[in-house]
Amino acid sequence: MRLWSDRRLRLSLTGLGVECVLALLAVGAFAVNTGNNLLYLVFSLMLGLFLVSGVLSRRALQGLRVAGLEEGNLFARVRGGLRLRLQHQGRARIRGLELHLSLDDAQVDPGFLDRTAGDGETLVVLHARAGHRGWSRARRLELRTRYPFGLVEKARFLDLDQELLILPHPRTPPASPAGWRGEGRRTVTQEGTSSPEGARPWRAGDPPGRVHWKRTAQRGQLWVRTFQEERPQGLHLRLDLTAWAPGRPFERELERLSGAVLQARLQKREVSLELHGATQAREIRGHTPCWRALALVQAEEAREQPASAEPPLS
Repeated sequence: MRLWSDRRLRLSLTGLGVECVLALLAVGAFAVNTGNNLLYLVFSLMLGLFLVSGVLSRRALQGLRVAGLEEGNLFARVRGGLRLRLQHQGRARIRGLELHLSLDDAQVDPGFLDRTAGDGETLVVLHARAGHRGWSRARRLELRTRYPFGLVEKARFLDLDQELLILPHPRTPPASPAGWRGEGRRTVTQEGTSSPEGARPWRAGDPPGRVHWKRTAQRGQLWVRTFQEERPQGLHLRLDLTAWAPGRPFERELERLSGAVLQARLQKREVSLELHGATQAREIRGHTPCWRALALVQAEEAREQPASAEPPLS
């Protein structure tokens, strides 16, 4: 049951509030018909409870504004987090607010803010699931509350109009490097434990298991083995935009590259992305820059133009 609404504030009765109003009217009618002072007292208490519920719930909505909305790394078709920073004025206050964010082509789970601290800013994480990569716009934030008795629900609307970038879905890349097209692994020789490289004099802290006993017997002092191995230093990705047409195959290729970037990040490896377009080629380095570049690229397959007819001879 909605009592009053405008563009930024909505007031409505809950189910419990409707029951309270009916009971309030019934008690008031009996008090008028019987003239019982006790019924008048009960009527006054119930009316005061109803009014206090409305006043406190309205106060819970006041003094809040959006200080920022951070996207983080939000992938398409994957549940991710949005960091919403709310700024408030005054002292700490109990809020009891439900937060509902309107995001284009995305489902955002409601968040909850129980109270605000006295430092002036509060962080709330909202979980969202977007449908497609690319730009998405956050339209509005709705604050709802039934605090403190659940009789009256008030809602306040805050306009956002902020764009968020949705990254491509991180599809799991092939396990075999042979299945990776246009990609290569950059490696560097580093000291490790895979194959013996040589020997050197013993140093404080060297494990006893690395002692080179033959060299130690020859030199008359402790020598230890040194090792080296090939460790992957980084991953190089390459995407030729002129070889792809817009459509599902191109989107799957972007998802596969996004999954390769995610795998490199989990393995703490550097990653670079080389994009070749019809007019220029560029290279991007870093996990987040590569993701953002994949989220914004478009296929540029060259379409064959029909041969023009030769002009007739005069």
